[in-house]
Amino acid sequence: MAYPCVASSLTGFVQQVATAYLPHGYWFYSQGFVPEGKCPEAVDAKLIAKYGVALSKWQRTRRKQAGLANVQYIRFGRIFLIMATKGRHPFFAEEAGVIRDARKTPIKIGGYSISVRKGPDGRLHSHVRIDQKAYRALAARFVDRARRGPAARLGAELYGLPYEPYAPVRRQYLLLLRRVNEERARRGRKPLPVEALPLRRRIVRPFAAFDGPSGAGDARGDGSG
Repeated sequence: MAYPCVASSLTGFVQQVATAYLPHGYWFYSQGFVPEGKCPEAVDAKLIAKYGVALSKWQRTRRKQAGLANVQYIRFGRIFLIMATKGRHPFFAEEAGVIRDARKTPIKIGGYSISVRKGPDGRLHSHVRIDQKAYRALAARFVDRARRGPAARLGAELYGLPYEPYAPVRRQYLLLLRRVNEERARRGRKPLPVEALPLRRRIVRPFAAFDGPSGAGDARGDGSG
């Protein structure tokens, strides 16, 4: 069976991981990089075959009922993730030493930090935010521009912020805007409106070349946690 695994964009990669894999218990992961000189497609095929990834929803359900783990695989560019649910699976022996738990160690890619956290309702949810280091760099850049840049240009740059506004990202964006406006107020300038921020998340097709189901669940969730 055809198994979609190559994300067509960073946005699609994050969306698939946060809304289709983590909510279904794929918390254990190994993150790798395809070295230069190696064919990414060959690595995809090898890992998909090695871990028996290309299964139907029915097969995954049967494995879960038997106490066996299921595995998903996704790649963007040369970065890939092998993700597994709890249970018995060769993945845990083969990748021992490099396996991380998204409930404890966030997945980091392209300035995003993707993890699983307990929400106000007591349930576990995907949590997508801007990585701490990336956010500090972003804040420093915009606070500096708030001191000297014209409002129109600054507003356009804010609206062009590259991170999809999952709920934690929206909070970071609002904090960023507050810091920018505090800096502008110190210089007697008018504050920028909240409309300057990109607060509406895009829903994309994670695997543009594949029209079938993702095999892990609905990829339209918010993943906000």
